[in-house]
Amino acid sequence: MIKLLVGLGNPGPEYEDTRHNAGFWWVDAIARELKTQLQPERGYFGNVARTTVGGRPLWLLEPMTYMNRSGQAVAALARFFKIAPDEILVAHDELDLPPGELKLKKGGGHAGHNGLRDIHAQLGSSDYWRLRIGIGHPGDKSEVANWVLKKPAPDQREALSRALERAVRALPDLLEDRMDKATALLHTSKPPRPKPPKPSEANN
Repeated sequence: MIKLLVGLGNPGPEYEDTRHNAGFWWVDAIARELKTQLQPERGYFGNVARTTVGGRPLWLLEPMTYMNRSGQAVAALARFFKIAPDEILVAHDELDLPPGELKLKKGGGHAGHNGLRDIHAQLGSSDYWRLRIGIGHPGDKSEVANWVLKKPAPDQREALSRALERAVRALPDLLEDRMDKATALLHTSKPPRPKPPKPSEANN
């Protein structure tokens, strides 16, 4: 049963709209959906909200430690409230998926993602759930650092917005441990392909 939703990103207005903050975008959307507000909590190194869904407590967390120290916040809150790794869902940007695609998985490696790397280290476990939010890849490994810290193009942002809406709709299934249903909703609704130009446009 999921008890803690974590969104990864970097604090500060200069990072707010960058691809690396896709996890923050989702947790912000969840907070709006649940009509709750995240507040700074120094003891948990992040912005935190506590709410109740279906009679059970649910925590929302956005670490304010910068990406590469995300695990400090996750571990602090999880240990205090005795939340096990498999009761945690971490939403993060994913280079290996195009904008608009989502994948749900449990466990596995961090694939070089600095936020996940630190969560692994601080929890001492990789046995938590991940919501991978596709942001696309720049095509050149040397450009990755710049790519994740830039704003997506308008069409990519639109695809991301649709994906995040879909991920909000999956919340009831995620919280009730209906992971098969959540996976079906998250994975199958791929972004629409661009329409080919009409013959008249193609000839112009």
